[in-house]
Amino acid sequence: MAIDTKRLQAIIDEKLKPVVKKVDEQAFYAEDYIIALGEAGFFDSTTKDEATILQDEAFVVLETAKVCMTTAFCVWCHLAALTYIRKSSNHYLRTALLPKLENGELLGATGLSNPMKFYSGLEKLHLSAEKVEGGYVINGILPAVSNLGKRHYFGAIASVGEQEVMVLVSTQTKGLELKEKVGFIGVNGSATYTCKFDHVFIPQEQVIAELAGAFCDVIRPTFIYYQVPLGAGVISAAAEGIEKVKAKQNGCNEHLQVQAGKLYDNYDRIMNELYVQAKNVSLKSIVETRLQAVQDTLEAVQANMLHNGAAGYVAGSVASRKLREAYFFANLTPTVRHLEKLKVKL
Repeated sequence: MAIDTKRLQAIIDEKLKPVVKKVDEQAFYAEDYIIALGEAGFFDSTTKDEATILQDEAFVVLETAKVCMTTAFCVWCHLAALTYIRKSSNHYLRTALLPKLENGELLGATGLSNPMKFYSGLEKLHLSAEKVEGGYVINGILPAVSNLGKRHYFGAIASVGEQEVMVLVSTQTKGLELKEKVGFIGVNGSATYTCKFDHVFIPQEQVIAELAGAFCDVIRPTFIYYQVPLGAGVISAAAEGIEKVKAKQNGCNEHLQVQAGKLYDNYDRIMNELYVQAKNVSLKSIVETRLQAVQDTLEAVQANMLHNGAAGYVAGSVASRKLREAYFFANLTPTVRHLEKLKVKL
């Protein structure tokens, strides 16, 4: 790993920890934190091989998720967008936009929840495109795209006849209407919007891949890889929460079946798998890791609630926030049921 851990922790302490409750309770979007990560070079890929990029950026997601998984999810959204461009053959995107996305000048989002489900036979594709001179015109609605704002770009896939095209969309594009979605029990501060495309023109220079289906096969393992540390961070935080209350009620918590030691063992196993898989990420192995990470995360937050007792049920408690974060992790695309289907097919 080639990452400045002290610098990362300093940014977390300065930009994230003070706003965690605001993120959870007031749907505050910690945009400044993600920008600071970019400015500090944590998304810079210019001098790293692919394995180091994966390991370093997964570590950023992990450390963020220990404090606030909602914001870590936003970091994951940004990393997904980086992945699209890094693996695209589009010279303009790689030379003109990628550096700005890596240095925090611009931020990115995924936009592929619906297409990932489409390619697994779970949903119909929500966007359609028409090939025109100089690019594509896109219509349709994406129900939820997270990590959006004024300086943001996101990936989108639309049907074009019998195939699909993948493009990069600026939130400032004419004909694109964004409507904020809030009221979730978790991840309120994820800057999530419904995106309505009304004859949105996307120039050819913003086409990520003409053959979107084949391109998704390329990016899917990395897409899922970056999700795993979301759960690992929550597991670590839950284990820490259990240790903090071990003396509660004269140490009675020692009789509970799941203790912090088991959570740390699960955490270590997940991190070791991520380290190994970074050198050659395969869809089959990362799907299995991601699926197990969900089960481990759910076990961890439930144990943390039991160890905290009544204090965990107080509104605003860390234990209850971690519980809600874990359920979001389980339902993040690919969801548990989606992962189970993928596992059978692989």
